Amino acid sequence: MDTARESSGASLSIAGLLEFEEIRAAEPAVLAGEAGLDRAIRWVHIADSEHVERFLEGGELVLTTATAFRHSPAAMTEFLDQLERAGAAGTIIELVDENSTHDEEAREIAAAAASARDLPVIVLPRRVKFVRITELAHRSLLAQQISRLEHAREIHETYTQLSLDRAEAQTIVDRTAELLGTAVVLEDVSHRVLAHSGRGSQALVQKWVDLVSGASTTPGGHAPAQWRQTPVGLRSRRWGRLVVPGAAESVADLEQVIERAGEALTLTRMADRDEQDLLLQAQSGLIREITDSEGIDERSARERARSLGFTPAEGAELTPVVVRIDREADTDPTRVQLQERGLTQEITSAASRLNLCLLMTSLQSGVFGFVLGPGRGRNRRSQPSPRGTAEADDRLNRLLAELEGLAASWVVGVGRGSTSLLRAVAGLEPASHVAEVASTLDVRERAFYRSSDVRIRGLLSLLAEDSRLRAFAEGELGPLLGEDRRRNGVLPSTADSADDGLLDFLELYLSHGGNKSAMARAGHLSRPALYTRINRLQDRLGVSLDDAESRTALHVALLWWRMYG
Repeated sequence: MDTARESSGASLSIAGLLEFEEIRAAEPAVLAGEAGLDRAIRWVHIADSEHVERFLEGGELVLTTATAFRHSPAAMTEFLDQLERAGAAGTIIELVDENSTHDEEAREIAAAAASARDLPVIVLPRRVKFVRITELAHRSLLAQQISRLEHAREIHETYTQLSLDRAEAQTIVDRTAELLGTAVVLEDVSHRVLAHSGRGSQALVQKWVDLVSGASTTPGGHAPAQWRQTPVGLRSRRWGRLVVPGAAESVADLEQVIERAGEALTLTRMADRDEQDLLLQAQSGLIREITDSEGIDERSARERARSLGFTPAEGAELTPVVVRIDREADTDPTRVQLQERGLTQEITSAASRLNLCLLMTSLQSGVFGFVLGPGRGRNRRSQPSPRGTAEADDRLNRLLAELEGLAASWVVGVGRGSTSLLRAVAGLEPASHVAEVASTLDVRERAFYRSSDVRIRGLLSLLAEDSRLRAFAEGELGPLLGEDRRRNGVLPSTADSADDGLLDFLELYLSHGGNKSAMARAGHLSRPALYTRINRLQDRLGVSLDDAESRTALHVALLWWRMYG
């Protein structure tokens, strides 16, 4: 016997068994099923009767001398039929008479019964000791099982340790590729590659979009439908899948490896989220305490914040920032919550990469804020840089640039920065008002907005619920509001169609500062039509639009009406 085969634990096939010295010496001849000689043997069984089916479970190699039925074509056929029905791997028949001479008649019967079968049928014209064959085969099979157990233990220990070490996704993918000896790719639910490793993985990810869309196949000829894969994430929150493109069937414990890798990735992500959730809760509690209590001083607030990981550089300006996720009235609240959670995680990760520190809090559904500062890990004076607000703006711009490409849409409001943590936290409230106002802008041209960017809109936002402001707006625009409500289906339309659109025309007038040429171009109006509209508007309002105070009052009223009316 080949001792290397015996000790390696490699899968034992019929072809491998025929290489044993005891069988080679008996000059085996294959009567049928030569294409199936590579079948793996699960066990070796010795049979003396053609009624063998009830003793088999599938995958066995059956050894027999066929003494009781070798001269009966019907019995030989029944014997082979039963092997096929039971799913046996094959059979070796020793056809030797009492004088140890080859039984030619029995061989012919066996050949006729085996004809056209896929079942491997091998005859031995010389006597062998079946006990020696079973001993060698079982030793090899046991070595194989021990090897698999050891490999399974290695897999278990590997992924258990990776989970305990809170290994990053790339590390888990690297180790999986090493165990399998092939390319491994981790993608999210949108088929974006999060990590990859192994031989040929770089070439795969370069054309990943074509591969997952079915427009191409892997170098080994495998299509995406044939890829081995496992989902990653809890059943109700799948966030990706681990893919092994073109994995060979012969890869040992393939399914176990990718399943354990998927579990490790899921556990790592869950642990990260749990830790981030707990940290966010603790930081939110500190910000609420600072906001609601007058008993906490700057030193105590700094010490508490430092214990929560907020360690800004000494003397640095701290910036209050509020992020408001865009949403429609019918947007699913769960979707907003998931977007908020994902965005806070991305901001936290980006800040870590940029050596920035955050003190974050959740304000309401779809709205969260944080105090941003530079980390201690760099010398702030080592390189020339802008100071004060300009430096804070640069930090925030770099942070927001890291979020480009995310699916969610949001607006950012910024409050007045301060070297005091207490004043920076107090700046979250005005930053929230700025974000709310900026969310109403038709066109957003800035990465973030300050109160100076939203100007009078910011003031109107602060006074939005004031009934006196509503009365003022309705008093200024009253002659036009019935028309506006009729056009929006609130009131039945009884106005002359020639008066329709005066509220929009007022907005056109005010937005162009009364410049007739600009109004004519923007409104696609002739000069006579323009002057006719202006006269009709002034008659309806009962004021002169040449009066600066009237224009100011109308502009404030119109802005409030568009925002809240």
